[in-house]
Amino acid sequence: MRQTVNVERNGTYETTDAPALLIVGHGSRDPRGVREFHDLVGLVRRRNPSLKVEGGFIELSRPPISECVDRLAEDGTLNVAAVPLMLLTAGHAKDDIPATLVREKMGHPKMSFGYGRALGIRPELLELMEERISAVVPEAEKDETAVLIIGRGSSDPDANSDLSKIVRLFYEGRPYPVVESAYVSMTPPDVEEGLDRCFKLGAKRIVVFSYFLFTGVLEERIRGQGEAFAAANHGVEVRYAGYFGPDERVADLVVERYTEAVEGDIRMNCDVCVHRVALPGFEEKVGAPATPHHHPDEPGHHSHGHHH
Repeated sequence: MRQTVNVERNGTYETTDAPALLIVGHGSRDPRGVREFHDLVGLVRRRNPSLKVEGGFIELSRPPISECVDRLAEDGTLNVAAVPLMLLTAGHAKDDIPATLVREKMGHPKMSFGYGRALGIRPELLELMEERISAVVPEAEKDETAVLIIGRGSSDPDANSDLSKIVRLFYEGRPYPVVESAYVSMTPPDVEEGLDRCFKLGAKRIVVFSYFLFTGVLEERIRGQGEAFAAANHGVEVRYAGYFGPDERVADLVVERYTEAVEGDIRMNCDVCVHRVALPGFEEKVGAPATPHHHPDEPGHHSHGHHH
């Protein structure tokens, strides 16, 4: 069956054959995490009824990507846009998924595959994290609460450094005095060390957020390590704020990454730019023109173009 979608082009709508959306997850040994993945795919379907949507995994869980592509092929789908359901761009999004798509292309030479980027650093995710944390820390307690954001941890320094950027963006414009990061696997500081840093900085209350889409072995481990730290260290309270979970904002972000892959609009780091996005405390900068300003260390503007 052929599918159509309205794509806005300079204010006029034209009808195009919309590629199918293939949502690619990592897979989990935890059936609850797998269920949450499928719940999210269901949300994407319900919110985009005209779109053909499939969701599967690279490993550990069913259905495998090959099965999803076979189903789409049987349906007569020729174009597929795959979006990695990953928060940060590490090895899976950079290597494993593209390799999987190359394999599928070999098996289905008539089909074409586009590839979107990982969810990345987004204001909607910062907002959702704020909601999860606010559910366990009332407004009046925020300015005395340290926040510890735990990432999965990767052998990829690029992905690890993204967590530092997320921490900084979360800190900006919010009342928490300390926002720190740590990782549950692969790379230091680990959860206990992250908690210990907050404690040594004088925090009497620490809230832990797992920077994970779904529950699973590692997310449970983070929860348990927080409880163990509180039990072993008197004078500090640790509260657990959970993880993202299958939320409508995540579903809409997946579709945004799909649209970007289909239309080829991959931007520079505009996702959290103060001129494009209202970040807490910086709302007045949205839409403000980027104005060149004079740097005292540079030659005066009168001499532009005269230096050779």
